[in-house]
Amino acid sequence: MVSMRHESLVDLFKNRPSLAAELLAEALGVALPVYSEARVASVALNQTQPAEYRADLVIVLHAGEAPARVIVVEAQLRRDDDKRFTWPAYLAVARDQHRCPAHLLVVAPDPAVAAWCAEPIELGVPGFVLRPPVLRSEDVPVVTDVAEAARRPELAVLSAMAHGATARGAAIAGAALPVIHGLDDERARFYYDLVVISLNEAARRELEAMMKGYEYQSDFARKYIALGRDEGRDEGRDEGRDEGRVEATARSVLTVLRVRGIDVPDAARERVLAQKDPEVLERWLERAAAAASLAEVLDEPS
Repeated sequence: MVSMRHESLVDLFKNRPSLAAELLAEALGVALPVYSEARVASVALNQTQPAEYRADLVIVLHAGEAPARVIVVEAQLRRDDDKRFTWPAYLAVARDQHRCPAHLLVVAPDPAVAAWCAEPIELGVPGFVLRPPVLRSEDVPVVTDVAEAARRPELAVLSAMAHGATARGAAIAGAALPVIHGLDDERARFYYDLVVISLNEAARRELEAMMKGYEYQSDFARKYIALGRDEGRDEGRDEGRDEGRVEATARSVLTVLRVRGIDVPDAARERVLAQKDPEVLERWLERAAAAASLAEVLDEPS
């Protein structure tokens, strides 16, 4: 049975198809061709025979309209001996389908599973050995820079999933959450939940204090996080949600400034928290990601 964690990992790569190529190149040192676009392709890797091989995700890198490289992405959370046979088949069939070289990217957060995934697969013909490139948790970049998180939100979320339980978890979340806030509602709710449930208890308590009023939306998060609210109360919920989002944006402004090392005096902090205009807060949040001083964030033209 496919787990929610498995699906979450696959969705990150699906939402940003170029992420697979970026991690192969940056984290694992795999040489890739120059490409202009990354596209999600069919995960059904069929042959002319009735057999069907279905990968977790297939990404095709295009140079113009021509396929330049195909990447088969597999999220592996446990040992599965069948993969020793299906992974070589995925690559062979994908290479045949798209008429270009094929790569495999195995995402394995558990160290023991990752070690098993990385074992060479002897195909039988001398010299034909598949050495699966495995992305371990320690290989995932630590994203604490807001500008980097804004450029690649999915990498920021993956960074939280990989490192959220470490001492840097709060800093990672502090970079990711302001960016996530600006995404479409469905993706923002999903990413918020993935980030928060990945944190250790200390970082989560700090984050929950900053994000007071945020309402967790996904069923997945409800299983792991105490909401501390009355589920049966409908009256005033929309108004409360709007107020919670305003407060969350205000706290995100303060988080970005803190992560970037910009000092915020008490008076300025109170000014930010007292601001109820969402447009002003959004403007401050955008400035906070790149400003060199607090004045550049809060000073409004007359």
